[in-house]
Amino acid sequence: MLKVLTVAGYKAHEIGVFKNTDPAVRVIKKALRQAIVSKIDRGLQWVITSGQLGVETWAAEVVIELKETYPMLKLGILAAYQNHEEKWNEVNQDLYQRLCIQADFVEAISQKPYQNPQQLRNKNHFHIAKSDGLLIVYDEEKEGSPKFLWEVAKKYHESNRYEITQVTFQDLQWIVEEEQRNDDWSIVD
Repeated sequence: MLKVLTVAGYKAHEIGVFKNTDPAVRVIKKALRQAIVSKIDRGLQWVITSGQLGVETWAAEVVIELKETYPMLKLGILAAYQNHEEKWNEVNQDLYQRLCIQADFVEAISQKPYQNPQQLRNKNHFHIAKSDGLLIVYDEEKEGSPKFLWEVAKKYHESNRYEITQVTFQDLQWIVEEEQRNDDWSIVD
């Protein structure tokens, strides 16, 4: 049974998204919503992220929206280290604080501020060990920060019953094409 799901993916700047009004955010959030809802029907209770800007904050927003329909769903934000958002601009810090207020659990894995990359490796291992599955927006043809968690998850998957759901750029393109066929909304102005 899948009770705890880690959600991760690209940081916003890694995929060229610099505003939450970018049409790509809407597509990514739709993909996340579809994947999370399909797992709620299988017993999903918790979604956890490390709260990085991009896929992880968009996933947190999706979970908060879904809690209106699925009140049993919970959101955990488990950052790699204390004050991981302190160097972000004020708008992003405000977004993070709003998400933390609405989350059911917020904690830093390392109780110290950033010291070295080992804290990030520890975060990856912690998230995989504490969850039953991973939902990741990652395409192996475009490496980025999710690569490290992806590799940990694949190794863990080999020897455990660990579920990995990958959303690729092709998956996102299919959502765009489906929406354009349905005329529900237009990605292109």
